[in-house]
Amino acid sequence: MDIKAPKGTRDLLPQESYKWQYLENEIREITKRFNYKEIRTPMFEHTELFQRGVGDTTDVVQKEMYTFLDKGERSITLRPEGTAGAARSFIEHGLAGGPQPTKMYYLALSVFRYENPQAGRLREHHQFGVEVFGAKDATTDAEVINLAWTVLNHFGVHNLELNINSIGCPNCRPQYNAALVEYFRAREDELCETCRERLEKNPLRILDCKEEKCKKVAAGAPRIIDSLCEDCQEHFAHLQSYLSEIGIPFKINPYIVRGLDYYTKTVFEIISHEIGAQGTVCGGGRYDGLLHQIGGPEMPGVGFGMGMERLLMVMEGAGIEIPRPEELKVFLCTMGEQARTYGFGLLKRLRDAGISADMDHSARSLKAQMKYANKLQAQYAAVLGEDELNRGVIKLRNMAASEEREISLETLAEELN
Repeated sequence: MDIKAPKGTRDLLPQESYKWQYLENEIREITKRFNYKEIRTPMFEHTELFQRGVGDTTDVVQKEMYTFLDKGERSITLRPEGTAGAARSFIEHGLAGGPQPTKMYYLALSVFRYENPQAGRLREHHQFGVEVFGAKDATTDAEVINLAWTVLNHFGVHNLELNINSIGCPNCRPQYNAALVEYFRAREDELCETCRERLEKNPLRILDCKEEKCKKVAAGAPRIIDSLCEDCQEHFAHLQSYLSEIGIPFKINPYIVRGLDYYTKTVFEIISHEIGAQGTVCGGGRYDGLLHQIGGPEMPGVGFGMGMERLLMVMEGAGIEIPRPEELKVFLCTMGEQARTYGFGLLKRLRDAGISADMDHSARSLKAQMKYANKLQAQYAAVLGEDELNRGVIKLRNMAASEEREISLETLAEELN
């Protein structure tokens, strides 16, 4: 039987997991400086949450979700993104009653989308994201952008481009949608089949189509920033002012709409040019109507998602080295059953003293144990036989320098520390 991981998934092996641990530890420190707290939500939710929150006309809901009936005949979906689950949790646990805004982040969040696997974007991939509920001022939009920018720069990713846009609100978007329909209706024959359907249901989605022929048609479409109401214009102007104040360069891109229906006003993408062809490493925006849309209070929200596989790919493409953790400090080699029994207790005492230590569990010869210690890249090998045990000493060998000396068993932990 040929057993392999499902298409679009991959294993994270022990020899590379340190990279993820490094990213996670550093990101936690940065989010702490910004006063964000971690949230962890279930891997699956009721399907209706994503249909109502993400939008049933989006590609995510129509084509990409992993949906199934559980044993109670309830429709369940593996989460295709993180925001809807965080919003559901905010409502369910009454967080609206606490001090606002509520600033949350999630890290290495498994996200599932049935799409063609590509570099940095698998069918199961992982996201770092933030969600802020209860703050309507554009300082919040600028802060989440600043947080993402800070994370990327911290890891040495500097060749970045921030694209921003405003896609309006329920007050000004209907008028813009009407203008879009009029424009695309006259060019309907030039659109792909999917976009011809979108023309009836959600014309804004046409601007997000990846088909080249649709991109050419969309390039001449009316721009939403020319149709913003006074409130949206003011919000967008303030965002630009705050970004300029903190020194983050940006470009207004009127064709960014993002792929999810809950966005209002601000949308943004951070694009990396580190690996030649540009690639989005972070995207997000404001979703002021999401909480109310799924049955909660009318409170604003803003956030972003950053693919961690994509981030690692960009870092590796730019030649950014992730520091390796210290390898095994000491490998204990024993000869004879008495030394082996004592060594097992010594191993515990070393670990209790905060020293990374291991020993042979396969009854190898001394020569084989030393070879194994070398393969493990242990800094030291500690050799203990019955003679050494009777004399209360142990032979400590520096593996890199090939130097060996005898020291007291009582001072081994002190010497290693």
